Amino acid sequence: MKETKTKRDLLLLLKKGDVIAFDNIYEMYSKRLYGFVLRYVKQKEDAEGIVQEVFITIWETRNKIDIYSSFDSFIFTIAYNTTINLLRKRVNEHKYQERLNSIQQITGADQIIDDIYFKEIKTQLHSVIDKLTPRQKEIFQLSREDGLTHVEIAKKLNISVNTVKNHMVTTLAFIKSHIDKGLIANFLFISLFL
Repeated sequence: MKETKTKRDLLLLLKKGDVIAFDNIYEMYSKRLYGFVLRYVKQKEDAEGIVQEVFITIWETRNKIDIYSSFDSFIFTIAYNTTINLLRKRVNEHKYQERLNSIQQITGADQIIDDIYFKEIKTQLHSVIDKLTPRQKEIFQLSREDGLTHVEIAKKLNISVNTVKNHMVTTLAFIKSHIDKGLIANFLFISLFL
């Protein structure tokens, strides 16, 4: 009975902001709280951090302490809620990290596949371009590699714009028909070169 009275006296002093009363309550509860929290979190650093958080909460909300209700219930409820919040946060962080990892792996895999397709198409494209006539090859390279318009090519080669257009049409049809249909080449070809 005397212990309860002493605890009540300490709580009255704590409510008034008495630091010594706070230290006494800390001594009274910290080890029990630590053991309680450690059962849930399994890591000493986490348990120590939660115990500190509990006592910070006790100090910050000291004016709300009801000296006539069970302080044990009050402090252990704060400890339990703080522990559950940490565990939820950890689970969410873990799920978030897993999601990020899976996105990065998928993105990485897609990038590798895209690179393989692109290299394969590029290799095939160079091989097909080598089969063009010298004039077709020249017009194609001026258009696609140098970025010249049909008018600019016509002026540069001293030929008509229609001749440039005709060469480009036949060249692109030839290239498209010689790219491996097994790749997703037609789509990439059209988007890259047409």
